[in-house]
Amino acid sequence: MQLTSAQAGKLLRKLNEEYNMILQEEEQSREFVVSIQEDPEDARPAYDMLDTLARLKALEKKIRTVRHALNVFNTTHTVPGFDMTVDQVLVYLPQLTALKYRLSAMSKKLPKKRVDPTYRSGNLVEYTYVNYDIDQARAMLSDVNDELGRLQLALDEVNAHETMEIDL
Repeated sequence: MQLTSAQAGKLLRKLNEEYNMILQEEEQSREFVVSIQEDPEDARPAYDMLDTLARLKALEKKIRTVRHALNVFNTTHTVPGFDMTVDQVLVYLPQLTALKYRLSAMSKKLPKKRVDPTYRSGNLVEYTYVNYDIDQARAMLSDVNDELGRLQLALDEVNAHETMEIDL
């Protein structure tokens, strides 16, 4: 079966949801309470342990197969315009996002700011000075935002159009 990375991700979510649903059904039906006056057979919910385990085992195999195919895809496909594989990009995106937040905070600082006197003892007036070029931080923030946008679009393109073979 030929799937894109995005389709494989959706299939994986569907398989995991189905797996969890079977586990929930099993939790509700593998034991039951009967009063002393009731016949246990009248209250017994439908449950077949061997069938349930077989269904779970089959789903686990499919989940492993899809997850493996995604992992192979991510380690072998390069994102166009970037000298990185998909899995490297998936590490780089949060790194770039963290840099964006740091640069954003730095670019909003004033060059000189008076320190709140309530936290200091004495009558001295103190100032905090930035130890970097705020305009340079703003320019770097703009570059990082542009890089993030290009990277996300390139990754979306790979996920939506490049396919992998998954033998289910």
